[in-house]
Amino acid sequence: MPSDTGQSIRIAVVDDHPLLREGVQAVIDGQADMTLVGEAGTGIEAIALYRETRPDILLIDLQMPDLDGVSAIARIREEFPAARIIVLTTYSGDARALQALRAGASGYLLKSSLRRELLDAVRSVHSGGKHLNAEVASEIALHMEDQRLTPRERDVIELVAQGNSNKQIAARLSLSEDTIKGHMKAIFAKLGALDRTHAVMLAARRGIIEI
Repeated sequence: MPSDTGQSIRIAVVDDHPLLREGVQAVIDGQADMTLVGEAGTGIEAIALYRETRPDILLIDLQMPDLDGVSAIARIREEFPAARIIVLTTYSGDARALQALRAGASGYLLKSSLRRELLDAVRSVHSGGKHLNAEVASEIALHMEDQRLTPRERDVIELVAQGNSNKQIAARLSLSEDTIKGHMKAIFAKLGALDRTHAVMLAARRGIIEI
């Protein structure tokens, strides 16, 4: 099926795993309306690759060396506002997806659904639409009314995930222990957590923190 312009959709892919890039190549091989025009393995390389190839669609991972995918997306969209970008990731959490979409991504795919969804996603985004994996869309809808953690609360739960006590966190952040206890209370309420371990698990599952 040809694209709207009658030309191939020019695609670039950025991921630090060569096998994933080969997988993308395998999916688009044989598609008359798609051509792979470049590859890169880091966030910094992604920006250079976009400048060099100006692809119609950029596929990009979130977790990469030197610069994460969200930051790379934001920088590319700042320089090229019309850039059309699809995230390819293992993260199904709503927080990660919303970060990517706010940064300027037009699509969000899980790597596990690559073979099922990539072609439709590329064609949809190329024609000006958006594409969101159904599992991720459900997570976003589920937490739509939830209050987001503040930057300080994210700092606290990240330190909890590293095994720090309230006293240690207070020292690390130059805050009082009572202030940390207040942050923990707010974190429990916002995440619906029963205890510290549960809070870390929920924050990690939603992509608020990495563990």
